[in-house]
Amino acid sequence: MKIGLDGIPLASTKTGIGHYTLELSQALAALGTHDEFELISPIPFDSSPFEYPPPNLKRVEAPKRKFWWLLGLPLYIRRHSLSLFHGTNYEIPMWDECPTVLSIHDLSLLLYPQTHLDHLVRRARLRLPLMTRFATRVITATETVKQEIVEHLQVDPEKIAVTPYAPRHNFHPLALEDTEQTRARFGIEDKFILFVGTIEPRKNLITLLRAFADVLRNTDLRPQLVVAGQKGWLMDEISTYVNSENLSDRIVFTGYVNDRDLRGLYSSCAVCVYPSLYEGFGFPPLEAMACGAPVIVSDIPVLREVTGDAAVRVSPLDVQRLAESLVELLRDEGKRAYFSEAGRDRARRFTWEKTAKLTLDVYREVMSSKNKKHKRLS
Repeated sequence: MKIGLDGIPLASTKTGIGHYTLELSQALAALGTHDEFELISPIPFDSSPFEYPPPNLKRVEAPKRKFWWLLGLPLYIRRHSLSLFHGTNYEIPMWDECPTVLSIHDLSLLLYPQTHLDHLVRRARLRLPLMTRFATRVITATETVKQEIVEHLQVDPEKIAVTPYAPRHNFHPLALEDTEQTRARFGIEDKFILFVGTIEPRKNLITLLRAFADVLRNTDLRPQLVVAGQKGWLMDEISTYVNSENLSDRIVFTGYVNDRDLRGLYSSCAVCVYPSLYEGFGFPPLEAMACGAPVIVSDIPVLREVTGDAAVRVSPLDVQRLAESLVELLRDEGKRAYFSEAGRDRARRFTWEKTAKLTLDVYREVMSSKNKKHKRLS
């Protein structure tokens, strides 16, 4: 098979979907050694998305055209005789040039529109129903999101495959002394609480800030809070709260961090907190677990599915219970050790090799169905 994948998520600083696209494409190429894989983008790629690219995986910077999805990509597919195209970021071409597989990571734009920019919500309401209807198959990372797609987009459940994601290979525990350089560079003390994610309303950082303020106000604990992630939008509430509670001397905003620094932060934090209101999978808590961090997550369906019993769960808007959970873990070394070990065990269940095998199975089912249909018609 000659498989094309959407490479646009690798044309800018990688976040969740970019990491998914990169890890999946490399694992697919390693597993499907007799197949060819192309990451296709009309936009120049980020300078170094690959460390050791497999020989059957290529980056293709296609000629930039207006109406890429409508005209440019279908023309590329036809001229280069792709067997199948996988849209890794909610988009596929709507020409019937070849079978298509569509990745839907979550439905936050439809279910939590207030946490997104208006123009993105309008586009999703128009495009997502069309994409799911036109795709040959749909894949997503969790059973939770599969059921949401069935319910809100009226997609036949038989059309949807679940292919769980995984921590990236470079996320595993670092010795404490190997994290000192990273922590020194950011001005991070020995005991700190870690939040990882883009700072935007859906990630619910404000609840963590309120719980953190409660810990400082009502206990003798003085941890730092480290916020690792690029700024999104609607930052005013965060800045106003930090200033009103005089928290700025106990909070470190690192901005976007590279993987080595992030691994160091995961490996050395006292606890990692992920208070998100809604997720499709949730890379940060699983990658934190892979590095041995005790983790607190929102008690929402997706994070229950992904983290199981290996994380402390708190209702996403319960400030008091989150503060209590922070105090319990900060004070109890035995409890931190328990959740550290449980988290590592849980994270080991998820691998990109498994994700690639499930995804390749979908590709082959699609191609088999196409070939059977062609034989019937001929």
